[in-house]
Amino acid sequence: MKRIRIDRDICVGCMSCSVACMLSHSETENIHQLDIDNLDNGSRNHIGVAADGKYVPIFCRHCDRPECTYTCMAGAMTKNLETGRVEYNSEKCASCFMCIMACPYGVLKADNRNHKTILKCDLCAGRDEPACINNCPTGAITFEEVE
Repeated sequence: MKRIRIDRDICVGCMSCSVACMLSHSETENIHQLDIDNLDNGSRNHIGVAADGKYVPIFCRHCDRPECTYTCMAGAMTKNLETGRVEYNSEKCASCFMCIMACPYGVLKADNRNHKTILKCDLCAGRDEPACINNCPTGAITFEEVE
């Protein structure tokens, strides 16, 4: 299975990954309609700043033991054992947001556009690679095979 890997040492905080994420999940795919400064922008990732001042791309880690799946009583969050992805089914979501509270990395967020679902990295399901990988100008984000 493949996972996103981050090299903090070469991330420059340009937010190209966030823009790519927003575009790949937007209805219009029009870059001029994106608001990258608004945290309610639809991006499934974001850039944080660590205590040492380095930029850190923040993504769903598709954990081996995902707390979000254990707390989801509706069955909307599941771990796909074949792909290793933590998948979200918005049709099953009860909007309790327990998954958000349970995530130890704080990467899940409510979709404030409809107040009923969450925003979570889906590794750009249906694509060969997540959009953020191809749009990182420094190569700080890679998609690597792991055991």
